[in-house]
Amino acid sequence: MKAMILKKVVELSKNKLPLELIDLPIPNLQEKDILIKVSACGVCHTELDEIEGRTPPAKFPIILGHQVVGRVEKNGSKTGKFKIGERVGIAWIHSACGACKYCRAGKENLCNDFKATGRDVDGGYAEYTTALENFACKIPDAFSDAEAAPLLCAGAVGYRSLNVAGIKDGENIGLTGFGASGHLVLKLIRYQYPDSKVHVFSRTKAEQQFAKDLGAVWAGNTEEYTPERLHAIIDTTPAWQPVVEALKNLERGGRLVINAIRKEDADKEALRALNYQRDLWMEKEIKSVANITRKDVEEFLRLAAAIPIMPEIQEYRLEDANKALTELKERKIRGAKVLCIA
Repeated sequence: MKAMILKKVVELSKNKLPLELIDLPIPNLQEKDILIKVSACGVCHTELDEIEGRTPPAKFPIILGHQVVGRVEKNGSKTGKFKIGERVGIAWIHSACGACKYCRAGKENLCNDFKATGRDVDGGYAEYTTALENFACKIPDAFSDAEAAPLLCAGAVGYRSLNVAGIKDGENIGLTGFGASGHLVLKLIRYQYPDSKVHVFSRTKAEQQFAKDLGAVWAGNTEEYTPERLHAIIDTTPAWQPVVEALKNLERGGRLVINAIRKEDADKEALRALNYQRDLWMEKEIKSVANITRKDVEEFLRLAAAIPIMPEIQEYRLEDANKALTELKERKIRGAKVLCIA
């Protein structure tokens, strides 16, 4: 099979492309695995964190990619949930122990033995991949393979972030950063909270206009003040500066939800600008979202199909994965980037 592999941590640039296209054997199945012929795989900012070492892979070489859509090619000896040829999705959550207090409480995203697709095990930047049957999910018929891919992470983690934000209809909501997750969350807010006003912070005029096109009442730079205070803000950026800037727009008792696996270390100086009285006083709250559960993915896919939420996507060939990742780092984004493999 063809696969794009990462051999080592590297600082991605136009002159230093991290992934190499090689031929590999089709992976062997364990008894509880399914073999998937991959048709599409979303490209996520977390892959940049893996490539550049902020959340380094557990092994090298590794196949990245955790927004995987394909069809079941073969079943392991102790599987039976999916039929051969059935379409399935694989998300960031590859596995959890199932026995710890977090798993038993429905918080498998916090499990000490949480393993991530494309970081701890090989992912979907390849023609074939394997997954544990119980952590795969059925893809609704409403979506094409390429449309479904970003829903598995950008959509599902956005859904979890919105739940963690704890908003009520009519409250003002802010979105900091407007990439794959941000544009899906805005669509979800418009459906679930039709009386809420959405305000979007973004660095580029193109993203700001895109947000307005999707229904944001205001879009501007992260340094700006919004016309109204915000009851909740969801941050999807890789940097600290937008977090500090967003806090000043938060209403008393408001909550800022950070939806990011890692923040870039080089931006830590931005935290020096944090002003307690302006930014945190009056019971403002900061909360992070860590990973996702299977329930998040399944619930969001059903909801997205019912609304429906159709992501805006940019398609690339498998061998163009480096190009997609470079554009992602350079903020050349409109919606979600997807590798179309088969």
